[in-house]
Amino acid sequence: MTELDRLLRMADDAHVDYFFIGGSLLQHNDLDKFIVEIKSRSSIPCILFPGNGFQISAEADAILYLSLISGRNPDLLIGKHVETAAHIRQTQLEVMSTGYMLIDGGSSTAVNYMSNTLPIPHDKNSIAVSTAMAGEMLGMQMIYLEAGSGAYTPVSTSMISKVSQHIRIPIIVGGGISTPEKAQKNLEAGADIIVVGNAIEKDPELLIDLSAAIHSSKTISH
Repeated sequence: MTELDRLLRMADDAHVDYFFIGGSLLQHNDLDKFIVEIKSRSSIPCILFPGNGFQISAEADAILYLSLISGRNPDLLIGKHVETAAHIRQTQLEVMSTGYMLIDGGSSTAVNYMSNTLPIPHDKNSIAVSTAMAGEMLGMQMIYLEAGSGAYTPVSTSMISKVSQHIRIPIIVGGGISTPEKAQKNLEAGADIIVVGNAIEKDPELLIDLSAAIHSSKTISH
């Protein structure tokens, strides 16, 4: 059994809801092949989480159409969207408009570097709230609070709670979530979707405990 087979089997057993697929330097041809391989082994939906305009694959089920509303880089606010809109329209992808907000995670991340933008300070809840509200008013379907891969400081539960109190659309939280306890606290604070990457790469077995904590918290809250 390959490492991918093992991870996919664990994901199925843990009832993982979605695979977010993308990366800062992933190439399109590799992306198509990778998604086909995943879908041949698992029924979990594959959602594109694009790191650039090349990461569009008709093989996926949906795409997070990310607009970097926390930054002031026009390419990532609307420019790349203009370039890719016609191509995406030709696919059968479900398009989910997402307000993408970078939050300072205590270290420089690939997202900061590639996007050429400054993150929202970790303790500036008011800026995060206003940015999220603006995204919602502009018609975004979701808000993504991102501290970055391997963040030293994950998005605070205080910020998640404040944002949740002021918007009516789902909140995705990612970056630096490495324990079931942290994932559960994020959900209790108002997150709807928890994204975990680096922690599972380091310790795939963590997937079981994380998923159990997340689904347990969802059951309690509902």
